[in-house]
Amino acid sequence: MSDIDPKLTGFSREGLIAAVKQGEGQFGKRELARALGLKSGDQKRHLKDALAELEDDGVIERDSKRNYTLAGALPAVTVVLITDRDNDGELLAQPVRSDRAAPIIRLAPGEGAGGPGQTALGIGDKALVRLAEQDDGTYEARLIKKLGQSAHRILCVLRKPEKGYARLLPVDRRSRHELIPAKGESEKADDGELVLCTIAKERRFGLKTAEIVEVLGDAESAGAGSVIALHAHGVPQGFSEAELRETKAIKPAKMGQREDLRAIPLITIDPDDAKDHDDAVWAAADEDEANPGGWIVIVAIADVAAYIETGGALDRGAFKRGNSVYLPDRVVPMLPERLSNDLCSLREQEERPCMAVRMVFDKHGQKRSHRFIRGWMKSAAKLAYTQAQNAIDGKGDDKADLLLEDVLKPLWGAYKALSKARASREPLEIDSPERRVRVDSNGQVTGIELRERFDAHKLIEEMMIQANVCAAESLEKKRTPLIYRVHEEPSREKIDALADYLPTVGFKWTRGDRVTTGRFNKLLKQANGSEHYETVNEVVLRSQSQAIYSVDNAGHFGLHLNHYAHFTSPIRRYADLTVHRALIRALDLGSDGQSDEERSRLESIAEEITHSERRAMAAERDAVDRFVALYLADKVGSKFEGRITGVTRFGAFVRLRETGADGLVPIRDLGEEHFIHDEAAHALIGEESGGRYRLGMTVEVRIEEATPITGGLLLGMCTKPEPGPRPSRRARSARRPGHAQKRGGRPWKKGKRR
Repeated sequence: MSDIDPKLTGFSREGLIAAVKQGEGQFGKRELARALGLKSGDQKRHLKDALAELEDDGVIERDSKRNYTLAGALPAVTVVLITDRDNDGELLAQPVRSDRAAPIIRLAPGEGAGGPGQTALGIGDKALVRLAEQDDGTYEARLIKKLGQSAHRILCVLRKPEKGYARLLPVDRRSRHELIPAKGESEKADDGELVLCTIAKERRFGLKTAEIVEVLGDAESAGAGSVIALHAHGVPQGFSEAELRETKAIKPAKMGQREDLRAIPLITIDPDDAKDHDDAVWAAADEDEANPGGWIVIVAIADVAAYIETGGALDRGAFKRGNSVYLPDRVVPMLPERLSNDLCSLREQEERPCMAVRMVFDKHGQKRSHRFIRGWMKSAAKLAYTQAQNAIDGKGDDKADLLLEDVLKPLWGAYKALSKARASREPLEIDSPERRVRVDSNGQVTGIELRERFDAHKLIEEMMIQANVCAAESLEKKRTPLIYRVHEEPSREKIDALADYLPTVGFKWTRGDRVTTGRFNKLLKQANGSEHYETVNEVVLRSQSQAIYSVDNAGHFGLHLNHYAHFTSPIRRYADLTVHRALIRALDLGSDGQSDEERSRLESIAEEITHSERRAMAAERDAVDRFVALYLADKVGSKFEGRITGVTRFGAFVRLRETGADGLVPIRDLGEEHFIHDEAAHALIGEESGGRYRLGMTVEVRIEEATPITGGLLLGMCTKPEPGPRPSRRARSARRPGHAQKRGGRPWKKGKRR
């Protein structure tokens, strides 16, 4: 830790921020107090309040070790992966582990070149570096220690032209450089096949050579989009021999001392293509005279802890995967099929072990009490959302109609009560339609549609939320450590960006007022019915923090809940399994609960499964993009209506209304005049005419190129820009082509350093 700067001993907001910056991610509360020369109890209490205020303002943030850093800043010392070279041959890197979008990290000139007898740092290597943020938001890195080759593999398509040399084309849209197969490597695969490569020889200039380590099949095959997404994001696939042996040796659970719930007609309500069933529900009117109009609700969850031994091969594998991954044409499950689709799945008319919570609500949907049960159940029926909803709407089939009076109507009655409590709680109500890619048995895309949301979906969602709340409350009451599902309120920077944007579409956000879900909902209600409704929904969504798993309870802002944990999906989320084990131990529900060893690792488990979730989300999003590009590949030249969802210095992103696909209109193709990016106006503005393409604008575009391998869509603009004032002379000159820009504090021109 560096020496303390004597100038920081004066305690002020600016001094505290400076101390945090000097700490480089190594200062906690104690170190900051020492840096600022604080000794009295009053001073230290004031420091605690000041840190909380800076956190609330989004100026600083705290890591899992309770050390403070400036918000959005990378640690001064961090591990990076070397990923590429720039046009001048300098190495580019990205953090090995970061939940935020990776900034540009460029090694300082000459760094990593290697001395006499030392190998140079190359692509695929890991290194410990010291970072310095530059004026333009990028980072310059200086090497502390080379950590050796990582398991970094590059996914490519092998191309063998009739004339010339074979090439390896990376499928990642961000990779700009081709590779050359090392001597003899091109014979390992055929033209057009997907291959995993490692860098064979690092050269400072020119194309790099690579070795082919695995052949994955035809890049144009039906399932290539999923294969690429899974490998590109490093999603673990398959199960180890040890896991399969453990699975084979498992014997079905027996009822034993469990509470018998078989007489209660619990049912599962899931998507029509669901293969595993985590949860079942039941409701009935409360007959207690002290609770008139009240309801009893039981949520029963698959008892995965009964089968997965802590520390065993299955447990280690589930932790490594973190969660199941759902792609358009396949599922990569967290658990082997015998568990996920059979022994743990609450299958219709089959007896299963479960973890259940019995909840009592009053007529307004407020919870009066709850009790957890280690139970033994038999699902009375398996329904799809559409079946359940149709029955309630008077259009049910024979199966659902048999359950209508005794099972479905009581569930809807309880849901109406819970809806009252939800409305008074005011969770965030963002309208964010989700697209679904329909794929047939041959892997071909048959259509793209928006997922419908019925009351049946909302019923299950609200009952699961209530069960999750109960899990967190029970463990807190027993003072048992647990992993929370945390969603913090938006940072000050994001709120400022929202407040800056809203006046451009006729709305406003008053700075300084407390940020609440109710304020967001009021804004969304005001926008409803206007041409800007979709855009306002999108910018509100972008202003939110990402949810994480944490042992520190910061509440769930989006749901407007103080206590929240994931309990209801242990077949597909490791977080839920840890909560089940914690409940078993805390409530004395068996001998297979949370171990001391697991309890000691909860913080690191939370960090890892947060990373796994990010990885899965990225893979799912990329796979959808590739399948959509495949669907649109034969529609090149066709025109579609869309909406501008993003503007950047290199073009406009447009979301097609029919499919939800996102494509780019390059700024160079917007028209004959030069367009500049006005960040404040969220628009691309014609330098001479003032015509503009703004965020949220409805446009018609033509598909120029659809590339299934990368998932990229290149669009052409068919709509003329909206009229507007010409940009100022200063704005025009600042963005004129050839205008010198700064990089790392030095003037640069493309491809040349001065």
